[in-house]
Amino acid sequence: MRSIKSLSLMLLMATIPFVQSCVVKKNQKQQQAKKVIVAYVTSWTSVMPDPKHITHLNYAFGHVNDTFNGIRINNPERLRNLTELKSTAPDLKILISIGGWGSGKFSEMAASDTGRTKFADDCLRVIKEFNLDGIDIDWEYPTNKSAGISSSPEDTKNYTLMMKAIRNRIGKQKLLTLASSPDAHYIDFKAIQPVIDFVNIMTYDMGNPPHHHAGLFRSKYTKWISADEAVTAHVKAGIPIQQLVLGIPFYGHGKNGIKGYIDYKEVVKLTGFKTLWDDDAKVPYLENDKGELVCTYENPESIQIKCEYLLKRGMLGAMYWDYAGDTEEGTLRKAVYAGINK
Repeated sequence: MRSIKSLSLMLLMATIPFVQSCVVKKNQKQQQAKKVIVAYVTSWTSVMPDPKHITHLNYAFGHVNDTFNGIRINNPERLRNLTELKSTAPDLKILISIGGWGSGKFSEMAASDTGRTKFADDCLRVIKEFNLDGIDIDWEYPTNKSAGISSSPEDTKNYTLMMKAIRNRIGKQKLLTLASSPDAHYIDFKAIQPVIDFVNIMTYDMGNPPHHHAGLFRSKYTKWISADEAVTAHVKAGIPIQQLVLGIPFYGHGKNGIKGYIDYKEVVKLTGFKTLWDDDAKVPYLENDKGELVCTYENPESIQIKCEYLLKRGMLGAMYWDYAGDTEEGTLRKAVYAGINK
């Protein structure tokens, strides 16, 4: 007959695998819960986002003011209305995104210690005044004036100093994020990595018809770079994979009778075109009766594949521009949510 002590030991040994399994599952759920879904919401639209499908809301836009020492906010009343979402969704993080294509005055502001300090002070003021969770910097792009903004060869160095100044002023409890070019140029990522929370890669606008603008992988329709190559470029530039967020467009680009910039909610209403799938790039496109690629865009299937990709690579999550481009029933945002929380 076995002793009570030996039976107890056998019982304990038998329960260890079960306990370990529970711990693993708990850790997996915790890791999954940490994934982010960042939605850009614009000042010029009126739709109110559904907090249950997002974790972070980036309000677009604020801008560097005319005196290069503070922030000018587009439609501040809309921002106040958006922050009221926190009353029913206290875990929702709301940031103001400063910049955007064609938004300048960064170069002048960041060029001096005084300008950077006063700008960082105003970042804190805006956070407090609007009850925000942080700052998202969308300078497109340091050292580059293609957007019609001023630039300087010193911009990259000054960008680092600006980000450090903002972090020092807003503290460690607030978020500091940024939007970046797919090729990971213009910014010293190794220098800013310690002071930022994560990077939103703008893995879209990477081509116009007859090319894809957000292909996940390279194909014959790739013009410049694929999303996969963009992620790898950022890792090589110095940002750990777990600090990278993959950008997804809720709009497409068209030609030959289709608007150059067209929201997804309008794409699905188009008629007279053939819907095709690029199995190399993992994205859909529209073709006209001449066999030409005339519209590049995303759909739920391509979004599902992108989410599977980012989870497999260990990325932090997904970001999309912009919330209002979706259908009224939320076809794409629901696809992102389902893909991230698979």
